[in-house]
Amino acid sequence: MPTHAARTRLARRLARIEGQVRGLRRMIEEDRYCIDVLVQIAAVRGALGRLARILLEDHVRTCVTAAFESDDAANRERKIEELLEVFDRYVEP
Repeated sequence: MPTHAARTRLARRLARIEGQVRGLRRMIEEDRYCIDVLVQIAAVRGALGRLARILLEDHVRTCVTAAFESDDAANRERKIEELLEVFDRYVEP
């Protein structure tokens, strides 16, 4: 669960991303130039990547750190596996 500060940052970024996606819909409806739409799609993807980075950073600084400071070896192993699974989703083979 994200910290309060992270939730605030995430909510603000999501609001901006929602606006960008609405703008994309409008661009499609208005039959805008394809390259302009593609540029906007890239901007949305970048914004989503930055959103994920904030969430990942908060997770590592809180949940992962707590697991590694504890005496629970199984929990530490779970956190490692979670991070590896997420990493696999972001890295193309």
